[in-house]
Amino acid sequence: MTDILRRLQGDAAAAFGLGPSEIPYQSIASGPHWRLRDYGAGDRKASASLLIVAAPIKRPYIWDLAPSVSAIRYCLGQDLHVYLLEWLPATRLTSNNGIDECAVAISECVAKISANTEDLKPFVIGHSLGGTLAAIYSAWASETIRGLVLLGAPLCFQPEQSQFRDALVSVVPSDLPDENPFPGSLLSHMSAMASPNTFIWSRFMDAALSITDPHSIEIHARVERWALDEVPLPGKLVHQIIDWLYRENRLCRGVLEVKESQVSPARVSVPTLAVVNMADEIAPLASVKPFVDAIPTKPTRIIEYPGEVGVALQHLGILVGRQAYVRVWPEIISWLNLHSESNRASPTRSSRKLAASS
Repeated sequence: MTDILRRLQGDAAAAFGLGPSEIPYQSIASGPHWRLRDYGAGDRKASASLLIVAAPIKRPYIWDLAPSVSAIRYCLGQDLHVYLLEWLPATRLTSNNGIDECAVAISECVAKISANTEDLKPFVIGHSLGGTLAAIYSAWASETIRGLVLLGAPLCFQPEQSQFRDALVSVVPSDLPDENPFPGSLLSHMSAMASPNTFIWSRFMDAALSITDPHSIEIHARVERWALDEVPLPGKLVHQIIDWLYRENRLCRGVLEVKESQVSPARVSVPTLAVVNMADEIAPLASVKPFVDAIPTKPTRIIEYPGEVGVALQHLGILVGRQAYVRVWPEIISWLNLHSESNRASPTRSSRKLAASS
């Protein structure tokens, strides 16, 4: 009921022009709990294929929030063929889906894209828990993709390295039920309890700082409307994310199992780019760098983005921030172009810090 009430609040905000206005797409494949969107590449030949793994929380139009701040439109404008894996709201029939089922869904999408395109292997990109799932898939089936891009994706959950991690595992009980759909609004409330500064006070501050800039206040309002678009998640997936990843740190420790195979950062064998918002408490550098550093053979890179005003939640800054599209996304596109040819020589590992933007 709370999910429904929050969505009704979002619908009221949409009546004032804050609803999504997504670019057209086609659904080219689907399963019981997912759907593959194909956005095409316009009238020009695509330089590469890019599969976005959306986060299972809320709706995926955060990737296409408005024409001025749309990762999908930006990538299409750079001649990329863009696909998006959308997770459907959980039902009683799909509430038993977990990390295994997510990895299989990504695998089916990668296979579909590879069968439809001349360049065969796509790049995989994900934000937040979508990036976490993309990283897990890359550690499970690196040979099927060309490269991995992680945007604000928490990967390592060592105690005392992230205040949000420590607070979340203390707030959420270890015996979390997993047999029914898990309300998205409950997960939002748990996150707010774990980090009220991130999910409550900083949003008020961002609104106050944006008030004199019409564009910033519009984007802030659109993010707030999106945040009300709650959807239920599979109970099993929520249980595994909280216990296996946040509480037990299985991925970085190399003891996470996907379809009876152990996965770890050492199993990633493709070029990997990670973008970290240094103002983000949800996916701080300490939750990303150990994973990237543990990738053994292929070139890796970390871009440090300082965050900016007008994004409501710093965790979303890389997807909705104006400065992100001026400073960070050109770097992402350059990296994709660099690794679009599989026989290109591997550059030296590097970490680059961008100049503060706000």
